[in-house]
Amino acid sequence: MTHKSVSKLMIAVSAALLVAVGALTPRPASADWLSGIERSLGAQQHEQLVRAFGGAYENPEVQDYVDSLGQFLARTSEQPDLDYTFTVLDSPVINAFALPGGYVYVTRGLMALAANEAELAGVLAHEIGHVNAHHGLNRVGAGIFGELAALGLGVLLGEEAAQFGSSVALLGLRAYSRDQEYEADLLGVQYLARAGYDPRAMADFLDNLLRQSRLEAEIAGQPGAPDAFNILATHPRTVDRIEQAIRQAGLTDVQDPMTARDLYLRKIDGLLYGDSPEDGFVRGRSFAHPQLRFAFEVPEGFRLLNGQTQVIAVNGEGVRVVFDRAKPESDSLFTYLQREWAGEEVPLEQLSDFVVDGLPAAVALARIETRQGPRHLRLAAIRMPDDTVYRFLFATTPEQSRRYADAFVDTLYSFRRLSADEAETLKPRRLVLHTVEPGESVASLARRLPFADYREARLRALNGLESDQDVQTGQTVKLIVQ
Repeated sequence: MTHKSVSKLMIAVSAALLVAVGALTPRPASADWLSGIERSLGAQQHEQLVRAFGGAYENPEVQDYVDSLGQFLARTSEQPDLDYTFTVLDSPVINAFALPGGYVYVTRGLMALAANEAELAGVLAHEIGHVNAHHGLNRVGAGIFGELAALGLGVLLGEEAAQFGSSVALLGLRAYSRDQEYEADLLGVQYLARAGYDPRAMADFLDNLLRQSRLEAEIAGQPGAPDAFNILATHPRTVDRIEQAIRQAGLTDVQDPMTARDLYLRKIDGLLYGDSPEDGFVRGRSFAHPQLRFAFEVPEGFRLLNGQTQVIAVNGEGVRVVFDRAKPESDSLFTYLQREWAGEEVPLEQLSDFVVDGLPAAVALARIETRQGPRHLRLAAIRMPDDTVYRFLFATTPEQSRRYADAFVDTLYSFRRLSADEAETLKPRRLVLHTVEPGESVASLARRLPFADYREARLRALNGLESDQDVQTGQTVKLIVQ
């Protein structure tokens, strides 16, 4: 959640755009006509989507590297002359996706996980496959902004709902179908082979991603949902399906396939890992912002996702906590809750005031109807000395509402201001390279990681090491430092 000002985007404009996109379906037409339509759609969505995922990663060398690799792969595709745009997003979430017309995105979180250039190339080739198969025309409209509207929260989140943070965008992106994923794999492995990479690098990355996903799910207390928070949520794939695509493509072994591991590791040495300082830091179940100087904690079983304008917490039952801030016009928090935040069309119940960390606060309950059924929304506003209001919105089904009432209260009362000394201790994390020295092991290297738990598992996932595999002297490994 950034402290920078962000230009507002009217919901009505987004809604009109979604209607226009939804009305378009692929039909027989000239390639030029279809490419023009897709490029126009991608261009309309590009800036919004980049902003929603934390902006572009501000490292020209990394951006140029990914663009160069992407353009190289694109020239092996069915549309080599398409004006492709490749962007590295400043998001720790492991994700990649494409908009119509050649707009392809990968996050720095994904780059940190990839073991070599061939694996990153596999991700880019897969997304280029989606572009060339025209899958985006059926996905972009309802996918990016549809889920928030489906929850019926637009009026409560305000005009900036259309540019919600990376976490909500992640949750809102609609998954491709299994057939679309297979078609993108089929095309992608061909692009990889034509470019001189081993097409199995695509499966290698997915295998490591599955390992990382299981770890993240376990850390989040949701071992049954290993694909809920990364690229697997929108790209349902299996290693077997990739191997099947390689066989169906009739690919023979690439002679001396490129891996470019050393080059790739040099490119990502020093890469920002996790949240950026201006967005605040997720540390387990806690969120802390060193620049705005506040912190809060969500209940056990919730996974925090940090975006530019909002922080989201979700759990395995679909309960969501939305945290953001606003600048009210009303002096009364009750008036603010009803008139400015909820609006007259959403009546509030059970309004009450209380104090959090010496700050005035107010809370209320709203009952709304959505396409998924009725929802209970608990709204809370905490006023800071500068009149900024920090807001919590807790969304549950009616059946969940009573069970999660205490969790909501605990989350509210965990909100506190940070001292200057506490804020100073909050530093970003970065990925660095380390050459293994004699006597070092996975266990000894894991102790260096700036995490409170799962350090050895994190090190293995980051470096693609099996559970019984140790490091070797002279080997280059990725570490995380703070």
